Amino acid sequence: MASLLDDSSTPGAGLTGAPPSAPGHDDVRSKGLRRDSVGLFGSAVIGLSTVAPVYCLTSTLGPTVGEVGLQMPMVFLAGFLPMLLVAFAYRELNRVVPDCGTSFTWTVKALGPRTGWMCGWGLVVATVIVLSNLAGVAAEFLYLLVGEVLSSRAVVDFGTRTEVHVLTVLAFVAMATVISYRGMTATKWFQYALVGLQMVVLVGFVAMALGKAGDAPGVDAPDFSWTWMDPFSVSSFGAFTAGLSLSIFIYWGWDACLTVNEETQGSDRTPGRAALIAMVVLVTSYVLTAVAALLFAGTGTEGLGLGNPDTSGNVFAALAEPVMGPLGVLLFLAVLASAAASLQTTFLPAARTMLAMGVYQALPASLAHISPRFRTPGRATVVAGVATSAFYTVMTLISENVLVDTIYALGLMICFYYALTAYACVWYFRNELTRSVRDALTKGFLPLLGALLLTGVFAKTLVDMWDPAYGSGSSVAGVGSVFVIGVGTLLLGAVLMLVMRPRSPAFFAGRILTRDTPALRVEE
Repeated sequence: MASLLDDSSTPGAGLTGAPPSAPGHDDVRSKGLRRDSVGLFGSAVIGLSTVAPVYCLTSTLGPTVGEVGLQMPMVFLAGFLPMLLVAFAYRELNRVVPDCGTSFTWTVKALGPRTGWMCGWGLVVATVIVLSNLAGVAAEFLYLLVGEVLSSRAVVDFGTRTEVHVLTVLAFVAMATVISYRGMTATKWFQYALVGLQMVVLVGFVAMALGKAGDAPGVDAPDFSWTWMDPFSVSSFGAFTAGLSLSIFIYWGWDACLTVNEETQGSDRTPGRAALIAMVVLVTSYVLTAVAALLFAGTGTEGLGLGNPDTSGNVFAALAEPVMGPLGVLLFLAVLASAAASLQTTFLPAARTMLAMGVYQALPASLAHISPRFRTPGRATVVAGVATSAFYTVMTLISENVLVDTIYALGLMICFYYALTAYACVWYFRNELTRSVRDALTKGFLPLLGALLLTGVFAKTLVDMWDPAYGSGSSVAGVGSVFVIGVGTLLLGAVLMLVMRPRSPAFFAGRILTRDTPALRVEE
């Protein structure tokens, strides 16, 4: 394949190819990223850091209880199932095509350029949404932490002012952008410390909540019952799917292990193993925290109750002191650490997906720029930071309930691109499904089941979110703001794809990246 792009003014932007060959990981060429910079442990930490378990829990415990009540532990387990099934698709695809474009690259190869482009867009926009939420939570807990340390309510009130909050969020995003631009190795031990801190504090919270169960003043806490694990005890199917959408959100990010595959030792197998380790840690911590929180606070709509709408968007802020006493400040610190750590690592999937899309001419070639000093997707990282800042600023001005509504909308984005990736796996390996029972299960049945489950959640959520009562209850022109955010971002992607078609005719004609076309590389 001849050179497809030559931009001598952009360092590392020249693309070269290789003769077509059968698909396999030997076809993948370096895009200029730093090779072998991440091991198994580091890859698992990236997965945990990106998910940000403490941040996810403080943001979703309340909304999930509002949808499914005491069945929250069961819903957390139910959300794990499609993630596990989709993980088989990621593992199998990564073994043959360990490309940093992951879902985008794989879906293009299996289902074609248009479907692949929309899948890549879904991943990027989901990342931008969650980055904005991470920065918002980090800003909120920064002032809560400082206020707690100084015993000053004035500091907390100062942080709630819209202009102060937005400026603090923009500062967090700017710092995370700079750190991500410099690369993972520069902050490796910092990430280890932040992830370790939040997991230790979370274990402490669970232990103390269980120890004080039934003792919280003014709380009618329930006794544990195995009916909490019964999906048929949920009030309605709509409530179940809404809770499931939130549950899926709290697992999102484990696939960041795969987006750094070109930078990982043993790129075809290590990322998949790291993802499995991360998910086992997550499901265990989520279910234990859900049970402990329910036993301590119950589902009431007043006071410390998890169903209280005044605290549902930030449960740990309300439970820190009652559960942990003077150590409650550590919970504030853990949420801040969780959001800050994830804010940095969550740039990884967005930047590397845009890098791959730039390399394969699905997006402007300038996004294929690699920092010659740090060997990171520098330009794509900056674009992700700017997009995050703009999105959060605009959504804050539109809706005061942006945090809750974007979390609900994020579930739609996640279902969209995860399901497409799982379908791509089945189609990509369709000729291998009869070779063995293992191939039939791991490349066919399990990914297909995961895709169908996510498609069902996507469809039901799409119908339900039209109602302004879905999410925070806010609306735009009589339509639920969650619907506007979720569907609007997908439609924006379709419009941008139409804009790119005449600018990238080779990609959209299917001549750049096909099943039998080896991946292109950026010259170092």
